[in-house]
Amino acid sequence: MTNRINACGYCRFLVCAAAVCCTLFCAAAETISFRADRMSGKNSDAEDSSLLEGNAFIKTKDMEISADTIELSGDDFRFIAASGTVSGKNTSSGLEFTCGSMRYDRESEIAWLEDTVHLIDTENDTVADAQIVEYNQNTDVAVLQIGVQLVQDTTTCTSEFAIYRKQQQLLEMSGNPQVVRDKDTFRAQEITVNLDTEEISLDGRVSGTVTDSGQESEEASP
Repeated sequence: MTNRINACGYCRFLVCAAAVCCTLFCAAAETISFRADRMSGKNSDAEDSSLLEGNAFIKTKDMEISADTIELSGDDFRFIAASGTVSGKNTSSGLEFTCGSMRYDRESEIAWLEDTVHLIDTENDTVADAQIVEYNQNTDVAVLQIGVQLVQDTTTCTSEFAIYRKQQQLLEMSGNPQVVRDKDTFRAQEITVNLDTEEISLDGRVSGTVTDSGQESEEASP
């Protein structure tokens, strides 16, 4: 094992034998724990960085990330970049995710997830898929782009662009949006769904189909 990380003024490493297993203490009073099969890094006036490779894992105050490779960089290791079979969770918001690559800014607490993103809101039993997701932990808002699908109970929402406001349980969709609830279908230029109250607001070129539940029950009766 080669460890080329130097101790600096604001952090120190505790390195164990076998696979790399370290704890990093930052000036911002946050402890970052991580492990991997291999670790390399550099310490310079311009930038400090560490590269974890093979079964990489990192845990911060609010985020846990596993990936093939994880890189920490910037002042106080502000930026985290992960790639290759990425999975993790935000422990403060109850969001879990998988994707091909991600970046996380510990200072702004914004995460960018890319490449077949699968997002699970465990607190609201909501599952979302997209190619790109930007999540702001401070506002609890996720912006989803390209091939968006969000499913909660019997409601399935699809579009090319969506804003998921987790705390308010609001979904704002555009780009050929469609909502399917049971056997009812709604389409418009823009659709807003209140996932708590099940209220749907449609704007522009509204169309859809609804099923008469009474008629359906009558037909289903022997």
